[in-house]
Amino acid sequence: MAVGPEEALRDPRRRVVGARETLKRVLAGDAQRVWVAKDADPAVVAEVIAAATSRQIPLHYVDTMAELGQWCGIQVKAACAAETVKPRR
Repeated sequence: MAVGPEEALRDPRRRVVGARETLKRVLAGDAQRVWVAKDADPAVVAEVIAAATSRQIPLHYVDTMAELGQWCGIQVKAACAAETVKPRR
């Protein structure tokens, strides 16, 4: 059963937030799905988008960084986030 983005990103053990952490997980092959905010600085998210695309990881767009941050359950904006395959400890 597939879960929606809000549910997938809510669990901090099964997601990472931010361009740096998202890129690390994508490159390590641990990202299952990636979300990018449409209003994020293209220079910040370009490498994440390229890496996810080349690895055929599903890429989803969210209208705003504030909305993505809210989906992740954090009090700040987020440029991108990823649902991970393996839970973090």
